Amino acid sequence: MPDPSCICNLHCSLQLAPDPYPLKLHVHLDGAIKPETILYYGRKRGIALPANTPEELQDVIGMDKPLSLPAFLAKFDYYMPAIASAPVAYGSSQVRCRIGAAAAGLRHSHSSLGSEPRLQPAPQLMAVGDLTPDEVVDLVGQGLQEGERDFGVKVRSILCCMRHQPTWSPEVVELCKKYRQQTVVAIDLAGDETIEGSSLFPGHVQAYEEAVKSGVHRTVHAGEVGSAEVVKEAVDTLKTERLGHGYHTLEDEALYTRLRQANMHFEVCPWSSYLTGAWKPGTEHAVIRFKNDQANYSLNTDDPLIFKSTLDTDYQMTKRDMGFTEEEFKRLNINAAKSSFLPDDEKTELLDLLYKAYGMPPTSSAGMLLSEPWAVGISSKMPALPPSHGQCQGCVPTPWLVAASH
Repeated sequence: MPDPSCICNLHCSLQLAPDPYPLKLHVHLDGAIKPETILYYGRKRGIALPANTPEELQDVIGMDKPLSLPAFLAKFDYYMPAIASAPVAYGSSQVRCRIGAAAAGLRHSHSSLGSEPRLQPAPQLMAVGDLTPDEVVDLVGQGLQEGERDFGVKVRSILCCMRHQPTWSPEVVELCKKYRQQTVVAIDLAGDETIEGSSLFPGHVQAYEEAVKSGVHRTVHAGEVGSAEVVKEAVDTLKTERLGHGYHTLEDEALYTRLRQANMHFEVCPWSSYLTGAWKPGTEHAVIRFKNDQANYSLNTDDPLIFKSTLDTDYQMTKRDMGFTEEEFKRLNINAAKSSFLPDDEKTELLDLLYKAYGMPPTSSAGMLLSEPWAVGISSKMPALPPSHGQCQGCVPTPWLVAASH
């Protein structure tokens, strides 16, 4: 019987199948938690929740039809106080199964090769918990490392800054630096892109400048609902190496051409883009253009708890409605692996596994990454498999473990 205290969205006894695995670069750890887990810790900590059963809670938290991005982000307010910084949720003997498996990409999934889960620090939630942002990052890192060993996957974490809280960002980058040897590989900027000029808030700029200086990898949620100008700010000011979503880059053909030539990686989340209103049905999705142009991109789940999805949802959507083929899935997975933030030796190992799984001869350039840490063009690691193996992986929020948004 599943342990309700286990944060991962699968049974504790689940074993990964030795098949070609999907990779995921864009999934938020706090957006991939079981409803049972939320209820368990809510009751344990005496925090009121808007429902009493997992099914009822899923109905409240989950989305069945498109909402605005701010409305989607508000979903996290329902349950984050119940799980944020709870020591029992992050420091118990279940850390391996709870965090290791979840970040290994396992919400109702069976196999996965790697993931870069996102974790988000939220000081204001620490008031209702017992752990500091530093302690949360440390414990999550321990869980991810154990998950790597036990499940045979590659898992790295990304810490998220939030657009509406630039004063947090300097602490986030310091945590990235402190825990770079314990799974943390990058910094991210997430949240509401409609906050005008938020990419240029001094706290964010300062944090990203320090990341460049210190060799911390960088990704930014940009161009999901924000304009191409937000993408340009992420690239030119924040020196991002990957783009979370990036759909509205296409509004500026010159910018898109520049990024494509630089091999910029787009972390695409098709089903998420439908439910958040980032993509309007009846119009051509940006991922179709990316596919036709053979751009560098991956497919991801984003927040499977709220979107009631798995990676298979995104693969089926693109295959059924957008003409994607098995060959394209292989191509985007390989590009995702090349664009991951893994060290070169581990990247080569990961690529060798993919080439072998796909029956493809490895190339001499397999696993090579851009030479300069601030170069515009590093892609993300999110290899996906054929639809039958669809699964999502975890994106780690930031140190305060709040809802990591887009």
